[in-house]
Amino acid sequence: MTAVPTVPSEPTIGVLALQGDVREHARALQAAGARTLAVRRPGELERCDALVIPGGESTTMWRLARAFELLEPLRKRIEAGMPAYGSCAGMIMLADRIRGGVAGQETIGGIDMTVRRNAFGRQVDSFESPVRLAGMGDTPYHAVFIRAPWVESVGDGVEVLGRAESGPNAGRIVAVRQGRLMATAFHPELTGDFRVHRYFADLVRRAAAGGGSPMRGSE
Repeated sequence: MTAVPTVPSEPTIGVLALQGDVREHARALQAAGARTLAVRRPGELERCDALVIPGGESTTMWRLARAFELLEPLRKRIEAGMPAYGSCAGMIMLADRIRGGVAGQETIGGIDMTVRRNAFGRQVDSFESPVRLAGMGDTPYHAVFIRAPWVESVGDGVEVLGRAESGPNAGRIVAVRQGRLMATAFHPELTGDFRVHRYFADLVRRAAAGGGSPMRGSE
């Protein structure tokens, strides 16, 4: 008789702690039933079942990841099937392709999408807007956009979870998922609504139950 894989009720989800809203993400993940760990070194990354990449400044995050010798370990864990979620700059870091970046800017990659950096404008152009998110209930999510990117195009294996619903940029893609990877252009950690973090924590639990390394676009 085949044993049923055990699903950890409290997975350990790391938060990349190079910059950004690390404590806010940790609080939201704990509310979603996960243990958390600040990740600054490869050894800390190895202790995680999954990873959140917070907002911040994507060029600084890339350079710090290089300086802390984290960029290649991050890429290897993503390629091996580790679940990851990126918000704002984290979305840029998980993109296979970026536009509007600085010369030589690198990403971790993993999601077959093209993301435009600072697409919604500068800091003074930050705004809040309702966004309906697939699989996260019927009530629109109150999304906070701060120097946010948007997704210009996605590959066939990428599911669009949400689009901007108001303003001159209505219809732009702002939330995506590809297999065990997901990303949002907005900052759910800055609200009291934990649906995005619960969705990700559930994704991590299902990944642990399924075992193995998923193909891109699979769960």
